[in-house]
Amino acid sequence: MKVIEILNFNRELLKRLQAAGIRLEDARYIDLYADYTRLLDQGEKVSYAVAVLSEKYSVSERKVYDLVKRFQSDCKTLAV
Repeated sequence: MKVIEILNFNRELLKRLQAAGIRLEDARYIDLYADYTRLLDQGEKVSYAVAVLSEKYSVSERKVYDLVKRFQSDCKTLAV
């Protein structure tokens, strides 16, 4: 299957995701966010959780903070 075929098949979904303010590349960080919430539920401090996840997922601490903020934000209301 070619890239254009997948894009064409999923065009409507991709448009809705984009309109909602969702970035496609964020999908690779779903597990990071799940680990973040798990660590907080276990009583860990935010700064510790961010440091651990930064190392585990090989991203900067700033990236972890940005992802958490973006994942906790509401979708754009016009798209929903």
